[in-house]
Amino acid sequence: MGQPDALNIIAVEGKAGRKRFMAAGKPAYEGDPNYIAPLEFELNDRLNPSVNPTLKAADHQLWIAERGGMPVGRIAALVNPLHLERHQDETGHFSFIDGIDDPDVFKALLATAEDWLRARGMKHIAGPFSFSVNEEVGLLVDGFDRPPYVMMPHGRSWYARHVEAAGYTKAMDMHALEYSNIKEFIPAKRQRFVDRAISNPKVRMRHVDFKRFKEDVRTAVEIYNDAWSDNWGFIPFTPEQAEHMAGELRPIIAKYNFMICELDGEPVAFGIVLPNIYEAIHDFDGKLLPFNWAKLIYRLKIKGLSQARMPLMGVKKKLQGKPLGAAFAYKMIDVMNRDNIDRGLKSSELSWILESNTPMLNMLTEMGGDIYKTYRIYKKSL
Repeated sequence: MGQPDALNIIAVEGKAGRKRFMAAGKPAYEGDPNYIAPLEFELNDRLNPSVNPTLKAADHQLWIAERGGMPVGRIAALVNPLHLERHQDETGHFSFIDGIDDPDVFKALLATAEDWLRARGMKHIAGPFSFSVNEEVGLLVDGFDRPPYVMMPHGRSWYARHVEAAGYTKAMDMHALEYSNIKEFIPAKRQRFVDRAISNPKVRMRHVDFKRFKEDVRTAVEIYNDAWSDNWGFIPFTPEQAEHMAGELRPIIAKYNFMICELDGEPVAFGIVLPNIYEAIHDFDGKLLPFNWAKLIYRLKIKGLSQARMPLMGVKKKLQGKPLGAAFAYKMIDVMNRDNIDRGLKSSELSWILESNTPMLNMLTEMGGDIYKTYRIYKKSL
């Protein structure tokens, strides 16, 4: 028997374990008006290896921290074979780290994840990747005064302090940019160049075709895997992950929020915008039953949302740094934002952008974007 006030780190698994893990993330956010609990069924699916393709081939473990029988924090660890195959860096990942304002909680959680990864041959640890660079990424280090957009993590101001006290240092920052009350997205000095590039008869810009939705998602993934392949931390989407993403996107994405650009019949660029579901579920406490499902349908389909996020955009490498590649990016952002403004959009987020991606950051700020949140990936040698 442990002492009443002793801190206990408990490995959890299975359906009951996932339920305890989800609950253990909430105490840290007591009193935080900007916290929005994710839908429990969606988070359960992300944590379930029988549902989430990332976990099916990845060794992983969930832990919760308890004191006096009450949850005070949580963490997960993952050995991602896709990351190891691509980067050959003997690095394992931590994820889903949450905890009350207590350095001992963070120290114990991180030490547990470190020991687990070390036992599996890892020489380094990095994170948070929840669960991969293609899912929720980073620890919020700036921008705590605003709620997150969909599929972006939230956090508390003490997280970074306690993680750094455990010996972690910055690996990379990524930024989120917000656009509010903007109607002219393409700067006047760029408009003529964009119009000229897009007027090329070999250029075609189209919205998604729902009759071949899965095919269009696979096309977008192929472009993404080429466009992002040189980015820091990149790992490709697998066909299984693409199939899973198509199933997740189909119920919530509108035709005008998914564009594919073609050059001489070849798909070379794409962009996807999602309604900010968090705006619709902010008062659900993560639950759809018994009546929140009706509220969600009303807010999504009848009332409509005032916020949206562009989580994915890519231009094939052969067009990057060239006028047409830039024109595609400008035009997709402009068209999709205008379509959403016509339907009541008041603000939108483009995220995330690596701090090292200066050309994209310059373009987005020139279009009126404001860097209002920063997320950090941490690293440590084992």
